[in-house]
Amino acid sequence: MKKQTIAIRTQGLTKEFIRAKKVLDNIDLSVYKGELFCLVGSNGAGKTTLIKMLCGLIVPTSGEIFINGYNILKNEDMVRSSIGLVTGDERSFYWRLTGRQNMEFFAALYNLSPGIRDKKIMDLLNILHIPEPDKIFQQYSSGIKQKLSIARALLNDPDILFIDELTKNLDPTSTRELRMFIRETLVKKHSKTVFFSTHQLYEVERLADRMAFMSRGRIMAEGTLDELKKIVGRENVSIEEMYDYFINGKG
Repeated sequence: MKKQTIAIRTQGLTKEFIRAKKVLDNIDLSVYKGELFCLVGSNGAGKTTLIKMLCGLIVPTSGEIFINGYNILKNEDMVRSSIGLVTGDERSFYWRLTGRQNMEFFAALYNLSPGIRDKKIMDLLNILHIPEPDKIFQQYSSGIKQKLSIARALLNDPDILFIDELTKNLDPTSTRELRMFIRETLVKKHSKTVFFSTHQLYEVERLADRMAFMSRGRIMAEGTLDELKKIVGRENVSIEEMYDYFINGKG
């Protein structure tokens, strides 16, 4: 078997906030290049904290993070050029600017020249099927706002894309379109590594190459669907039953 290249690796990753419980507890995790990895757990499990830490937005209390082989604390510039972050936080956009103007503003932060910027924005708008790019941002539907979040994260053409609970509050059609774009276009066509957090079990089953179940800041199990079925000991176990087994201790 060909050895897989590790895109994301953590060792003993721990985070404690002042006067608070341990939010992340000794996380050892490996995500391979070109795979779609799903982190699944309930609200409050520590998923968002982990993603923010992997993106360099939160400093760990202890442990190490490597992105494409670079230590995130020692090689910050190399790491930042390799990653993109997508969240469902609409407040990070400028609501009184148009979709295109928002994209132009964020492209300027990447120091893209006007010519490259305009082509990149147009390509992303077309690939993601974003209509009316000159419409005021606050007038867009939730689905279009989420698509713009993805477009923004892809402006610097990152190798690794972190997506935190992207499809929550979306209608079924928008959810299906975004899932297909992530799976078929980003991962299969462009060989991006996608780290996707969710508490929606159906997304895990439809999207993930591998997955990890997280509870109370700890990784309870990690692997492919077939590997995790072997741990449970039942070939026909459903994803809901697997969740109960690893997260709720009902094995």
